[in-house]
Amino acid sequence: MSDLDRQIEQLKKCEPLKEAEVKALCLKAMEILVEESNVQRVDAPVTICGDIHGQFYDMKELFKVGGDCPKTNYLFLGDFVDRGFYSVETFLLLLALKVRYPDRITLIRGNHESRQITQVYGFYDECLRKYGSANVWRYCTDIFDYLSLSALIENKIFSVHGGLSPAISTLDQIRIIDRKQEVPHDGAMCDLLWSDPEDIVDGWGLSPRGAGFLFGGSVVTSFNHTNNIDYICRAHQLVMEGYKWMFNSQIVTVWSAPNYCYRCGNVAAILELDENLNKQFRVFEAAPQESRGTPAKKPAPDYFL
Repeated sequence: MSDLDRQIEQLKKCEPLKEAEVKALCLKAMEILVEESNVQRVDAPVTICGDIHGQFYDMKELFKVGGDCPKTNYLFLGDFVDRGFYSVETFLLLLALKVRYPDRITLIRGNHESRQITQVYGFYDECLRKYGSANVWRYCTDIFDYLSLSALIENKIFSVHGGLSPAISTLDQIRIIDRKQEVPHDGAMCDLLWSDPEDIVDGWGLSPRGAGFLFGGSVVTSFNHTNNIDYICRAHQLVMEGYKWMFNSQIVTVWSAPNYCYRCGNVAAILELDENLNKQFRVFEAAPQESRGTPAKKPAPDYFL
């Protein structure tokens, strides 16, 4: 068994790696991620997953429902860390799978894959608690800068963490963004990670999140038509039913953290696409209490971001 396979087995038991192993893993991941596009091409069949937020044992439920990687080809839409008790193990397992099976798992960036946000919502404190220094947090946040901003499945389904931007009308405009940086406070890159679709807005509106925009159905129709795509798949917003279509099935939100923050009571979903892009949502509940470890500390309370 290779070192990497051993590390994957260790992480599957929710046991963190040594600091030196994390550093080496991140360096290997960087070599793979630097080659990926801002609009990373993904082939079907593929299973799309929304926010995970450090809910490690619920991610294990996700893999039970969706199948193990590499047997299943996965696309994760960001927000791997913060809020949950196990951001370290969650992100490192996904990263180790990425290094082991680079063509079978795609990880794109969410708004929580940011130095600033992780210092407020739990990941930074978790790294300090588990490792006694901020080094692992630094290695991981450096990797965040290399994650793709979006993915395109069979040239037909655009996948992004948050949403659209008034600064972007074509996929080519996303392709030329310099993504290797901390998430800016405004501009195209920020909007892709922070924006939300909203029924009561027609064009663009101010976001109550303080970053990104609200956008309406006409914006989605125009974007999909211009780029010849069938629909947009995104995450970023808690959906009590696990997934939600809007604007005549032109955009869908997929949410993959059940009982979010261990108290919201929602179910979670993943979206399975076969080789012909036929859709099947699989809805699942939080892992049973007896299958969970004992967390060291409660997650950050506010769950609006």
